[in-house]
Amino acid sequence: MGTRTEERVETSAPKTAVLPPIPPGSVNLEDFVGESMLLLGAGATVLLQLAEPGVGYGVADHSTTLQRPLDRLRTTMTYVYAVTLGTEEEKKAIVRLVNKAHVPVRAESYNAFDPELQLWVAATLYRNGLDMYERFFGKLPDAEAERIYRQSAVYGTALQVKDDMWPATRAEFDAYWDEKIATLRVDDKVRAYTRGLLSGGDSPLPVRIAMPLQRFLTIGLLPQRIRDEFALPWSPRDQRRFDRLMATFGAVYVKVPRPVRQLSATYYLRDMRRRFAAHKHVI
Repeated sequence: MGTRTEERVETSAPKTAVLPPIPPGSVNLEDFVGESMLLLGAGATVLLQLAEPGVGYGVADHSTTLQRPLDRLRTTMTYVYAVTLGTEEEKKAIVRLVNKAHVPVRAESYNAFDPELQLWVAATLYRNGLDMYERFFGKLPDAEAERIYRQSAVYGTALQVKDDMWPATRAEFDAYWDEKIATLRVDDKVRAYTRGLLSGGDSPLPVRIAMPLQRFLTIGLLPQRIRDEFALPWSPRDQRRFDRLMATFGAVYVKVPRPVRQLSATYYLRDMRRRFAAHKHVI
């Protein structure tokens, strides 16, 4: 078993689907994923991932997020930006590092190399990213939504998800998503871990001060059933406040120049490249 894992660590590389040419002026995954406002949905994305027991137990048992929350955010965003915005060499290097980091994340009830768990993680990255983008910029035309859906498969296929595991159509994806949301289960262990996560863990003081707002946005972006699984309270008044806040954020954000809106992607990619050049810890 150990030998097969070693082989996967060394040989796994992003798989590239053949996609039609992108018309000039269209939105593709590079435009989509570079928007910094997607970070507002990061908390909800993480909680959706944790609601899958195999992911939740693996993270609770092995992750250092509570002790090093900013570093774990950096490594997660480095993966996302590398596989979508990086060069082919950078993608391959990041995939090798992620696979090596996943080797010890295994127990009887979970395995970080499980493609079904990776599929769910990829699905949350795509679905919450799309939700955030359309909240701020409006509903995408069908052709652009289809293109981004196809391109988003890379979140999983860069690792152990086979190309044919990504639902063939957006309708099939919606059915997969609805079934997962209806069947996810959260136990006391993962709830306790999540309480620590939503309090900011050992973050610097400025981050902990901002956590009430991040917690509010995180809960507001979750489906009600998942709020219930995590025992996170949410009232009609909370929903009205959330809707007003998102409308205000959206009205301001779309007026910001695009290079400024994409500063988070620029920062994390530059940081990754500096770390590679200096042979420092990347993932």
